[in-house]
Amino acid sequence: MAVKLKIKKGDKVVVTTGRDKGKSGEVLAVFPTENRALVQGVNMVRRHQKQTAQSEGGIINREGKIHVSNLAVADPKDGKPSRVGFKINDDGSKARVAKRSGEVIDG
Repeated sequence: MAVKLKIKKGDKVVVTTGRDKGKSGEVLAVFPTENRALVQGVNMVRRHQKQTAQSEGGIINREGKIHVSNLAVADPKDGKPSRVGFKINDDGSKARVAKRSGEVIDG
């Protein structure tokens, strides 16, 4: 079941559980129907790739999808994991806010 995610493409996130706990990176893609995200440098997997006209064959390393429940947005102030809240601005627009410091998360 897909739910509204508080993580977006381009966010800096920290892995909270699993074999990559403590690692951080930028979100490359989000898959809301699967509740998963692709994070740069996290959950590296080895793929056996067949040779094609465009690419060479062999074993390549690339990022695997990781469940969003194992991720937390990095606080813009100090880079530590933070929950995400929302704030309505004076002009009526909605902004994402880090609960840890109250800083606005740009993304």
